[in-house]
Amino acid sequence: MTPRKVTKVSQLAKSFPKVTEDHPYGPDATVYKVADKSFAILQPETDPPQITLKCEPSLALELRAQFPAVTEGYHVNKKHWNTVLLDGTVPDGELRDMVEHAYDRVVAGLPRKVRETLPQR
Repeated sequence: MTPRKVTKVSQLAKSFPKVTEDHPYGPDATVYKVADKSFAILQPETDPPQITLKCEPSLALELRAQFPAVTEGYHVNKKHWNTVLLDGTVPDGELRDMVEHAYDRVVAGLPRKVRETLPQR
């Protein structure tokens, strides 16, 4: 995947309300969080680059069956996370849906009081 596409994925993750970026695992992994809860981990320097995304467990299994580039989450809870190789085989629209789902999944798990502080998307 081209650096431009990695940048697009990063920009998408940062486009959601109240998202912060962090590098708790070092400079080679960017963690995207909402209300201090991780929903995506981008590793642009791997070959190919990859992003690990929070996912509803049954959907995670469906996506793994549908796309060879989608596997169990790397170094995270494999039931709730998928790692997506950014090798160009997952259509852009599907990748966008996966990132949105990851964000929405984390927001849904936040306390109501915290959710209410987030702007509507």
